[in-house]
Amino acid sequence: MPPLDVVTVGSAVIDHSYSLSNLPKPDGGAFAREHTTDVGGVAANVAAGLAEFGTKTGVISRVGTDAAAEIEADLRARDIDCTRIQTGSEESSYTLILRAPNGERMIVAGGQSVPNLRLDDRDIEYASTANVVFTSAYAPDEVVSKLVTARERGEISTLVFDLAGPLPELEGRGTTPETIDQLLSVVDLFVVGEVAARSYFGGDADEAIATLTQRAVSRAAITRGEDGALLLDGDTVHDVPAFDVDVNDTTGAGDTFTAGLIQRWLLDDDSPREAGRFAAATAALNCTAMGARGYLPMESDVREFLANQ
Repeated sequence: MPPLDVVTVGSAVIDHSYSLSNLPKPDGGAFAREHTTDVGGVAANVAAGLAEFGTKTGVISRVGTDAAAEIEADLRARDIDCTRIQTGSEESSYTLILRAPNGERMIVAGGQSVPNLRLDDRDIEYASTANVVFTSAYAPDEVVSKLVTARERGEISTLVFDLAGPLPELEGRGTTPETIDQLLSVVDLFVVGEVAARSYFGGDADEAIATLTQRAVSRAAITRGEDGALLLDGDTVHDVPAFDVDVNDTTGAGDTFTAGLIQRWLLDDDSPREAGRFAAATAALNCTAMGARGYLPMESDVREFLANQ
């Protein structure tokens, strides 16, 4: 097959989204007004966002036989290569997304297929053909460790890592703090939200930026929801504001932001400010529809949106 632009590694899951009357408190209840099912997961979402830009993308993940057909059919329909997706007999990984009328959410993960993901030499060879390899903290520690080693050896040219959740969420199923420490010495773009940043760095966005600068991380993004994002480029910090849109759902906004940032900052080599605006616009458009992939904009959609700002 021809070389890929990006290979994403980690979670491809089934998202079960419930629109609730309220988010239940302990020993409380709620009424599910609507239930939808879709393919999701950080690796799958980032790949899908990139594919919508016309980027040649492949996914390395592990799914259970109960969901393999649905997940792979969705990815193939988006022209995403699935040749390195593993299938196991265990229950396929999934998320339960519980959403209140005011937009507040609770997300619960389950299933064993993603925690059982491991990489062999053929996976590393497959990833090495791509210009960019993306993974997140929801990938098993053994997987991220192997990608870090491959980057240290030069087998992977560009590695992007998203610390997608706070450390307590990762314990026993995701990347360990020790591996993240090792990763900071080789990562080419480090992405983290404010909550996860506070968990790992022990402080706010400014403290995260200071630590990343001290560790000589060349590029980083600290996402802050409606407050926009901070982009670190060498010793320079760029403040990228969020766009004001009618928000229906923020689920998946971070993944679409990352897809936009990879596309324009790494693949197209735009300036951090222009890449940040493009990524922020991509995330804003995604928020106007329900679901993590309710609206994955094409590049022309993002350009049109930016032209009207």
